[in-house]
Amino acid sequence: MNKKKVIAPLILLLAVTVYFVLFYKDKKLRFIPENADAVVLIDVKNLTRQYIFSLITHPSQWGSKTKGKTSASLKDSGIKIPDFLQIFHLKGGRASEWYSIIELKDPQKFTAFLKQQKFISKGKNIFQKDHIFLSIEGENCIVGTSGSGLGLIDKQVFQASFKSILNADQFIQNTAGSISFLTGQKIQSFSIELKDDEIEIKNNSNPEIVNAVVSKLQQGNHFLEAELNADNIKNYTHFFGVNKGDSLQINHVKVTADLEQVNDTIITYGYDDNFNEIETKAYQKIIQPNYIIDFQSRVPEKTWVYFQTKKWINAQNQFTAIPFQPNNASRDTAGIVVRSTRKPIQQSPKLEKNYVFIRNSEMLFSSLSTLSKTEKRIISDIDYVFYGNEAQNYWVKVKAKNGKLPLILRW
Repeated sequence: MNKKKVIAPLILLLAVTVYFVLFYKDKKLRFIPENADAVVLIDVKNLTRQYIFSLITHPSQWGSKTKGKTSASLKDSGIKIPDFLQIFHLKGGRASEWYSIIELKDPQKFTAFLKQQKFISKGKNIFQKDHIFLSIEGENCIVGTSGSGLGLIDKQVFQASFKSILNADQFIQNTAGSISFLTGQKIQSFSIELKDDEIEIKNNSNPEIVNAVVSKLQQGNHFLEAELNADNIKNYTHFFGVNKGDSLQINHVKVTADLEQVNDTIITYGYDDNFNEIETKAYQKIIQPNYIIDFQSRVPEKTWVYFQTKKWINAQNQFTAIPFQPNNASRDTAGIVVRSTRKPIQQSPKLEKNYVFIRNSEMLFSSLSTLSKTEKRIISDIDYVFYGNEAQNYWVKVKAKNGKLPLILRW
C-alpha cells in the first residue's frame, strides 16, 4: 500500500511536468508590431514533440551528436526559448526583409555569444554578421535580415503607450507553424506542416489536386516548369516590386527551362616587358539555363510597348528583365515568346493549371559555391519544390529525397 501511495503522486507529478514542458503554451503574441503585413509562427513545443517522437522511434540516432553543438550553444547563449517563435514582415519593406524578437535571460551572456559567433558591433547595442542584424533592447533582442526596420520596431513594440496583443489561435491550429497575411482586420493563414520527407504550406487539406499535378510533372525531366494565370502573375509581380501588374496585359505565362554546363571565356589584357599589349584567355565552366517563356497577352502590341518602356526589351529584341543571355523576343497575335538562343528547347505540354515546379539538379548544386556545408547538404537533399493554386486554395511543397531518417532528424 505504501508503494502505491508513493507511485501515484510521482506519476501525477510526471504527467503535470510533461504537460507544462511539452504541451502548455503562452499564446499571447507580444512581439508583432502594428504595421506587420505578414507573420510566420513556429510552434516550438510542437516541433519538440515531433523531435522527441522521431528520436524515440529511431534508436540509431540515440547518442548522436550531429545537432548537439548547435542546440547546446543556443541553450547557453542567454536567450529564452519561446513557445511560439514570431517572425514578421513590415508593410512597405522588401520581400527579403524579415524580423523577429527574442527574450533574453542574460543580456551579457548573449552579447558574449554574439562576439563568439563573430558578430560585429555597430554601436548602440547593434550587431551585424553578413545579412543578419541584431539590436539589443534591455532584455529583448530584435533580429532581422535588414537594419532598416529596427528603430521602427523598437518604437512600436517597446515604446508604444498602448499595443494590442494578438493571440496564436488567430494564426495557427495544431501544426508545426503557419504563415499569415494581414490586411486590416482580415487574417489569411496557411498551415506549415513538417512531415517525414516533405514540408507543406497550404490552406486546403485536400491533397488530391496537388498530387494529380505533381504526378504529371514528375513524368518530365525539365529543371523548371511553370504556368500562371493573370491573378497569379499579378501576385508575383507585386511580390517582386512590379506594382503595375495590370499594365502588363498578360493573361497567361508558360515557362520551361533546363540547365546546361557551358564553357565561359574570360579575356584579360596586360603588357609585356616592352609594353606591348597582351591578350590572355581563360576558360571556366558555368551553369546556364536554356529556356522558353511564352507570354499570352490580350493586347500583344501594348505589352510589347510596355516591355520596351520598362527597358525589358532592347533594340536587338533581347528580353533583358532576366540575367540569362543571349535570347530573342518575338511577338505574334497571341503574345510574346522569349527563347534562349544558345540551345533552343521545346515548350512542355500545357496542363492549364497554376503551378511552379522546380526539380533539383546536380548542376544547380555544383554552382552554389558560396553556401555553407550545412546549407549545401540540405539543398542536395531536396527532390523538388512545388507551388500550386486553384481558386482560393494554395499549396507549397518542398519534397525531400527518400531517406532512412525523417527531416527533423536529417536537417
